Amino acid sequence: MQDHVLPPFAIIPFVVLGIFLAVLYVIAWWKIFQKAGKPGWASIIPFYNAWVTCQIAGMSGWAFIGFFIPYINLVFGIIVTVLLAKNFGRGVGFMLGLIFLPFIFYLILGFGESKYIGPI
Repeated sequence: MQDHVLPPFAIIPFVVLGIFLAVLYVIAWWKIFQKAGKPGWASIIPFYNAWVTCQIAGMSGWAFIGFFIPYINLVFGIIVTVLLAKNFGRGVGFMLGLIFLPFIFYLILGFGESKYIGPI
């Protein structure tokens, strides 16, 4: 009996799609950081981007440690997302979009008309 294994080149469309989405996500975060008055390049530096994201959300920079504690990081990520939406003047519906459809809503946040109003 012969196994039905996909040929190696069959995965190429998925890799290309993944790279495309990752680049879009980086561009969105770059724009979000710029809107918040932070340098865009900070969005691509590991760990530092979490620090700056916490600052944009109105938390202490040290709060980024919450991203690295298993299980707590899920709740912490939602809290940061709620604060991020608030600080850009967005409501609950947009915040839910950021959680459940991040590739779309972070692009809207970065390229849309949202203005960073700072911690409320």
